[in-house]
Amino acid sequence: MTPSQETALNSPVTPAWVRRPTNLARAVTAELVERIVRGVHPSGTSLPPEPILCETFSVSRTVVREAVKILQEKGLVQVRQGAGTMVTPAAQWDMLDELVLGATIAQDDSLAILDDLVVTRRVLEADMANVAARLADAQTIDRLSAMVDRMDQLVDDHVTYHEHDRAFHDAIMQTSGNRIARGVVRALESQVINTARYMGRTERSLCVASNRGHRRIYERIAAHDSEGAAAAMFTHITEAWLVRRSGSGKPVRLQR
Repeated sequence: MTPSQETALNSPVTPAWVRRPTNLARAVTAELVERIVRGVHPSGTSLPPEPILCETFSVSRTVVREAVKILQEKGLVQVRQGAGTMVTPAAQWDMLDELVLGATIAQDDSLAILDDLVVTRRVLEADMANVAARLADAQTIDRLSAMVDRMDQLVDDHVTYHEHDRAFHDAIMQTSGNRIARGVVRALESQVINTARYMGRTERSLCVASNRGHRRIYERIAAHDSEGAAAAMFTHITEAWLVRRSGSGKPVRLQR
């Protein structure tokens, strides 16, 4: 027997409970969020009773109760005396919640939730571009100019290009000073920037077209044209998404 084998035999076996998720309530919550979004537990029905959930997840009643409390905070369930824990309609769910949004995107084959995400993003970013055009100083304008020029050099490397793309948008959001709107956009984007359904096609021609949109936004901000900057941002976000969404290469109108 080798020394390493002897050490392995003499080492205590790690108990199963130590290897389980450190926060069991949140692990159970994540699974229940996914099941609710998938329709395993449809809106208007009750979750299985506590003993069943305890058996299903091999956890205590305390863990199940904490998970249900978290689900309530996310708007997915409502505890009713005598009726159990009822699953709420989707309209009541907290769509800015990371687990809820992520599970909804994963289950949405129609891309409708991504359409809603883009509509929300373009409204907020268009408004922030409007404000940024009024507030941008010479240093900010120079920075945006350099970013657009750099992206022209990166159109053959779509991964690095998109990193700079996000930085360009974030620079404008920061310039606006609207921390809440920026936080909402960043929270939404964090759920989709690594998903193929949102990123879509990645060929060079789309990066070139995308940066033409960035340059129009930059030019309007540099000219301190608030309305023009807002319109340029609105058009850029809309057309970039529709090309990625349809795969047609030709923008069409996104209805909202």
